[in-house]
Amino acid sequence: MISDPLVIFTPSGKRGHFPAGTPVLTAARQLGVDLDSVCGGRGICSKCQVTPSYGEFSKHGVTVHDDALSDWNKVEQRYKDKRGLIEGRRLGCQATIQGDVVIDVPPESQVHKQVVRKRAESRDIVLNPSTKLCYVEVAEPDMHDPSGDFERLQDALRDQWGFEKVSADLNILQKMQPILRKGDWKVTVAVHLGDEENPHRIMHIWPGYYDGTLYGLAVDLGSTTIAAHLCDLLTGDVVASSGVMNPQIRFGEDLMSRVSYSMMNASGAEEMTRAVREGMNGLFSQIAAEGGIDKNLIVDAVFVCNPVMHHLFLGIDPFELGQAPFALATSNEVRLRAADLELNIHPSAHVYLLPCIAGHVGADAAAVALSEAPDKSDDLVLIVDVGTNAEILLGNKEKVLACSSPTGPAFEGAQISSGQRAAPGAIERVEIDPISKVPRFKVIGCDLWSDEDGFEEAIATTGVTGICGSGIIEMVAEMRMHGIVDAAGLIGTAGQTHSANVFADGRTNSYLVYDGTDKGGPKITVTNRDIREIQMAKAALYSGARLLMDKFGVEKVDRVVLAGAFGAHISTKHAMVLGMIPDCPLDKVTSAGNAAGTGARIALLNTDARAEIEQTVRAIHKVETAIEPRFQEHFVNASAIPNAVEPFPILNSIVTLPTETFNTGADSGDGGGRRRRRRA
Repeated sequence: MISDPLVIFTPSGKRGHFPAGTPVLTAARQLGVDLDSVCGGRGICSKCQVTPSYGEFSKHGVTVHDDALSDWNKVEQRYKDKRGLIEGRRLGCQATIQGDVVIDVPPESQVHKQVVRKRAESRDIVLNPSTKLCYVEVAEPDMHDPSGDFERLQDALRDQWGFEKVSADLNILQKMQPILRKGDWKVTVAVHLGDEENPHRIMHIWPGYYDGTLYGLAVDLGSTTIAAHLCDLLTGDVVASSGVMNPQIRFGEDLMSRVSYSMMNASGAEEMTRAVREGMNGLFSQIAAEGGIDKNLIVDAVFVCNPVMHHLFLGIDPFELGQAPFALATSNEVRLRAADLELNIHPSAHVYLLPCIAGHVGADAAAVALSEAPDKSDDLVLIVDVGTNAEILLGNKEKVLACSSPTGPAFEGAQISSGQRAAPGAIERVEIDPISKVPRFKVIGCDLWSDEDGFEEAIATTGVTGICGSGIIEMVAEMRMHGIVDAAGLIGTAGQTHSANVFADGRTNSYLVYDGTDKGGPKITVTNRDIREIQMAKAALYSGARLLMDKFGVEKVDRVVLAGAFGAHISTKHAMVLGMIPDCPLDKVTSAGNAAGTGARIALLNTDARAEIEQTVRAIHKVETAIEPRFQEHFVNASAIPNAVEPFPILNSIVTLPTETFNTGADSGDGGGRRRRRRA
């Protein structure tokens, strides 16, 4: 007895016997092969392209003859004439199996495509979006069948796509009937995939076959900035990225100031909710314009944020987060619709907020855990998400610990006299000459150093406008390395530092970085108050990391990952000189960029990742810095640059820091300055 032809799909390796005449697409579906199709096998969408292979395959034990598939047909020829088809490709819905065959499914034909990310240490993203395009043919109304148009659309989706329960919001019902008739009862439907508890939901309907795409937003709602990525849900491509300052800053630059505002003002929480949603909508309009797309095609959005932002975005008063035991209204993931949050995208767009880890460790930390996967690491990794409220993770396959630390906005350029957000004209790199003690720098938007020929011409349109986060980190570290700032954080006099750029500034000293007043620009300086702000921020950061190391029972970590919006721009050496992070080989300190935003993007493009992070978050152990007695001890020690008691042997093998102290007993003008100087 001759058996049915054997079909082997690559790269999955799935195989099975099928009767002659079975379409390749049908065989793929029955075997669970990842082969895409929007039109349901009607030869319209061309998503199911495959490449048959012929010849001897000893690995598979088959010989594939030229007649293993049916002959090229008119539908395939029509598609090739209109849009082109790569040589050797066939349409899986048109080619039928005639003999043993090996069929390759190219990446672009796979439903769950891999979007390869550029950073080698990061995982690729497997595409599995929450919304799917489905082409259906709907039965026309009949006098003898009293069912409504929507019910017949439901029947078509059940019979042709296997969707048992499908719902639709009012906005879909309002426009459905003319679309069905315009498409001659053939329509493309965007279906948001449900689960056992929630039905599938119709998001959009187009007459005939829709050859476009759908979009989603991955949003990192930070205390200081809101960053968003507009993604093509069918390809995984980032169409546009943009960011704005969080308009809540006017209510307080740090989280506790905003919590206090809500406590002190009866409508404070409502004001802040309204402000952040308005800012969000402005950002969405901007990013849609940059991407050249209709906002109504944005059907999914994933948000990550710290707990206070989480509550204020949802319209929940953060009062309980301002006092022990820092109880969240909910720590689980949140699923809503855009209209619930007054977001100006598709009104039925699905909104997903990642779960929070604990009262002060939010969905942004969960997103970092999803992106960087410390729970899958063999070595002990410290992940520091640098921001206004720093999230810190420490762990490996054994366990993962997490905490948050209130660094304040200094690392993002706020509360710094010449500080600003990262934008063209902002100083982002600094070097100080060891002899003259004069700085040179680079600004965003120009590749030249300030002392190179052509610099002034290159920055003519932007000028030098201020210092951004990465710039202030390098500036303070360079000042420490070259004896302008001592270990206690005090700027010496011009005589003590041998620098003509140091000048008396009231009761303390300041350092001149750039004087643009003759060109109508600002005079950019670093003041002793600026040094104090950086000291407090980096001390909070280091203390959180050191506390987790205590809890883990270790004195060192194997590697450090710097995350955050400007993580990619932080010099690891300068961060170590400041004492932002524990002593570690510099080649083991890497950047993850905006890992929280990347985690949001993973969750947007792969719904399986949402379930993964929900499970992971439950296993992360939260450490509350506010009630840990050793946190204050670590903070006091870490206020020195780099640290008052930690030896930093690896750093000392690379850099020799000056030992001079500039404490002459005079009041620094900073309430805590003299106390910190005595510790040095």
